[in-house]
Amino acid sequence: MPLLFRSGAGAGSDNGAVDVDLALIGFGGATSLLLTALDRHGVRGLRIAVVDPSPTRAHRTWAFWTGPADDLDPVLDAAWPAVDLYGPSGLRRLDLGPMRYAMVRSDPVFDLAAEAAQRLRAEVVVAQAASLTDDGTSVTVRDPTGALIVRSKWALDSRPARPARPGRTFWLQHFRGWWVRADSDVFDPASAILMDFRTPQPERGVSFGYVLPTGPRTALIEYTEFSPERLDDDGYDGALRAYEKLLGLKNVTVTQVEDGAIPMTDAPFDRRPSARVVRLGTAGGATRPSTGYTFSAMRRQADQIAASLAGGGAPVPAAAYPRRHLWMDAVALRAWDRGLVGAPAFFERLFTRNPPGRVLRFLDGLTTPGEEAALMASTPLVPMTRAAAGDLVARFGRGSLPRR
Repeated sequence: MPLLFRSGAGAGSDNGAVDVDLALIGFGGATSLLLTALDRHGVRGLRIAVVDPSPTRAHRTWAFWTGPADDLDPVLDAAWPAVDLYGPSGLRRLDLGPMRYAMVRSDPVFDLAAEAAQRLRAEVVVAQAASLTDDGTSVTVRDPTGALIVRSKWALDSRPARPARPGRTFWLQHFRGWWVRADSDVFDPASAILMDFRTPQPERGVSFGYVLPTGPRTALIEYTEFSPERLDDDGYDGALRAYEKLLGLKNVTVTQVEDGAIPMTDAPFDRRPSARVVRLGTAGGATRPSTGYTFSAMRRQADQIAASLAGGGAPVPAAAYPRRHLWMDAVALRAWDRGLVGAPAFFERLFTRNPPGRVLRFLDGLTTPGEEAALMASTPLVPMTRAAAGDLVARFGRGSLPRR
């Protein structure tokens, strides 16, 4: 693997600050995808700096919808043409063709980014970006001591950020996953379990398990909740042990653990806090409020930025999701949070009363208004109408603070 991280020239010294055209703040999924997109679009001649305080990166797994062919195919852990859904009425197998549900681990994505960074001749500054100051013509990046480390024409910031203002509902998609290995063939590599609502449901929120097999004996088994608060370690581990038992798994060994939490909120994020600072990832609005899905939107952001720069434009992506989708997500979150609609029944109806491709396009923010009308008609109309009315009142009256 090419060496990506190295000490930035002059980091910590105003006189030796790196002068670039593009500063990428934070090195995670969003920046990795952007580096590979810049390389794929043939962007050359730009001076690029990546600013991150650590040469190590957390291991994580991303799952996403894709077509019959994908740029990431060489590094995918697995892809499935069908998924299983365990809802209130039982098991449904959903044929996704021609789309697929795919999974990739972060290490090969980071490796591709490292190779792209070398071809792009990107400078990597191992330092913490404490402040970004935009004077309208350039952005200065300083470390916690106030020392100037980078001057850049543009800064693309993928670090976590708070919403611009409070929302009306604030939940988390929080989860823990076990990579497991069995001593016999117990998994079906042809299908993933997308949502298994047979897990015990929390008093406020929704839980489900899912199983992403990479072979007949290996899989990622995960317990997920959509709810206001995270669990403690015993809570996640107990839920995963119970889910293994529900699946009938015996003699499996846990080889790796991963967990995390993603905001699910109708609170808006400021995608462009100043003229030359652009946010990416969750802080840039890439997270779908009703599901927590982020990866596909990060890829779109990266591709749009790279295409614009390749054509001589500004590195500013379009909004990840249409405004009408964000409104529908706000209504769904309100309906679940106020107990107007049960999320298991909601998702079951969504998937079983619509072609799977339509649902997947909706989750990625790519449907037409006509398709969205059909999707809304498949949900429980009376309680969803009540949720929409309540959301409207909250937007323009009292009650705009998040319920936690």
